[in-house]
Amino acid sequence: MVDYILTGPISSVSAGQYLGRLLNELFEFTHTGMKLNPNLFAMFFGVAVTVYFWRQNIKGIHESSSKALRIMQITTVMVLMLLVWCPITLMLQDHVELPPAPTLGNLRFDSTSLGWLEGTFWPTLWPAALVIGFGHTLLAMSGFETLAQVYREIAYPKMKNLKITANIVCTYALLATGLVSFFAVMIIPAGQRKEYYDNLIGGLSMNLAGPEVLKLAFHIFVVMVGALILSGAVNTSIIGANGILNRVAEDGVLTPWFRKPQKKFGTTSRLISLIAIAQLLTIIASRGDVYLLGEAYAFGVVWSFALKGLGVLALRFQRHDQEYKFPANIRVGRIEIPVGLAVTTLMLLMVAVANLLTKKVATIYGVSLTVVLFVVFTISERLNAKARKTAVDGHALEEFNLEHQPEVDEANVHARAGCVLVAVRDFNHMDHLKRVLEKTNLRRHDIVVMTVRPVTAGAGEYDLSEAQLFSDYEQQLFTGVVAMAEKEGKPVELLVVPSTDPFVAMVQTAQNLKASRLVTGVSRSMASDELARRIGLAWEKLPEPRQAFSLEIIAPDRPPSYVNLGPHPPRLWPEDVDRLHGIWLRLTSKEGFGSNLHHRDVVGAALRCLEKDLDSERRAVVLDEIRKQTPKS
Repeated sequence: MVDYILTGPISSVSAGQYLGRLLNELFEFTHTGMKLNPNLFAMFFGVAVTVYFWRQNIKGIHESSSKALRIMQITTVMVLMLLVWCPITLMLQDHVELPPAPTLGNLRFDSTSLGWLEGTFWPTLWPAALVIGFGHTLLAMSGFETLAQVYREIAYPKMKNLKITANIVCTYALLATGLVSFFAVMIIPAGQRKEYYDNLIGGLSMNLAGPEVLKLAFHIFVVMVGALILSGAVNTSIIGANGILNRVAEDGVLTPWFRKPQKKFGTTSRLISLIAIAQLLTIIASRGDVYLLGEAYAFGVVWSFALKGLGVLALRFQRHDQEYKFPANIRVGRIEIPVGLAVTTLMLLMVAVANLLTKKVATIYGVSLTVVLFVVFTISERLNAKARKTAVDGHALEEFNLEHQPEVDEANVHARAGCVLVAVRDFNHMDHLKRVLEKTNLRRHDIVVMTVRPVTAGAGEYDLSEAQLFSDYEQQLFTGVVAMAEKEGKPVELLVVPSTDPFVAMVQTAQNLKASRLVTGVSRSMASDELARRIGLAWEKLPEPRQAFSLEIIAPDRPPSYVNLGPHPPRLWPEDVDRLHGIWLRLTSKEGFGSNLHHRDVVGAALRCLEKDLDSERRAVVLDEIRKQTPKS
């Protein structure tokens, strides 16, 4: 939690530092005489970004992966330009200063970097000094948290693709962080380097070889890319922290009050707000000081890594079904000793202890926040244990037997092909389920009610326990479903599907059950047309063969809307049918095709011509015509 809470502030404040210093350079370049305080600007920018993503998460709108991919593509262009431009600059320089080797003589510590170790003999020992120095560079390792973020979204075969992802992340960390830092030391003059500690790539871009205008343009490009990618990390931190707190709540540690869904959007707004408040207080307390935030963040990162290492090391002695094992293992009889993993974990623990003793502010902040969280969790857990079970609509909560299945299909769900699948999430808004129960003929169709258990990317590296798969909220939700079904006198099948993407979960379940119809209520965070589009895109991502079925979106105050997912005959407007018939008459009477020509032949020819026009110079004309036919939303 310390790690995630601090990821947002350091990312947004760093982005603010880049923007603030860029504005000062632009003011200086244009001789306007204005000058901003970079720290205060960074603080206000960090607050604004955090509030923006807090609101987006309250609405349940997450930044799309396509946007993130586009930002990474632009970032790659920026890094490649640096990797080309920096060597050219070095070749044009008269003297190149290489970074000093990590010898004891070159490792210089002041009172800030030694903390409580100042005056002791430890900094005079080269191994200890190296560990202390490594602890101060640990921010470069923060990118590896990416693996935990994307684990749930990695396609199968998971282990193979996880290795590919790890290699990509490692390459980025080495090139974009390590190598660029080396170039900064070699290119930025020693006297100016201190000015760019909070803005290293910006300083590097302004010291490259070339005209000032070109360097300034590249600097603007670098800052814009950096601000985008760093601001996106704020959203990631809120999602990750929310995922962890949800898991803590599902374990019975936090009371149901924390996870009560927001009435309008159905999100865990109270948890999201608590995270945002903690991040805002951190930003304001730091007053935009990146170095201060960096030290505190390094504390969270290193202890997070060290404790995860201990967890993996313990599991190596308890489980023997691993797809992949950390290298360097020694087998003694039946016992396998994970030497490589043990050494890595020991190194992480040594760095964590070094940071604990050398970073006073970070240690005080990190330990204080940990103690506060521990006290809150302990009190909440005890209150939760004593709390009586709540009721839904005056009825006691139903008891359910949970049956785990690796995947959903007709064999383990008692529903015939052609069933109606109803997706529910909020027990306060189940009008669509009531409508389905009223009008469905059970002789023809069974009814399956499903809810998607949101599995956040931040909790991606863990499996789900039974209590987490079926939490108090799901019990309340399905109690309401059962009460509604009993009132109509119709049986329903209940289903919980864990997923990072609710749209994919719904269409995948509908396909596996061979459902004839997927029914959902309206969304509080998007229009019905957008909801249908997102579900349709999820259907397109399913592997072949894809089964076509209809989507019904039911609102309590208007007629339901229907969308056919998959290839299906279009519903033509009467004027379109008349136009088609008129063309057919012209072709059969005037163009000499005769009675062998059918209406379907005309449609097929028109579609082939349209397909060719979209790949020709007539593309713009065709798109304008289609836009004219598209209803305005």
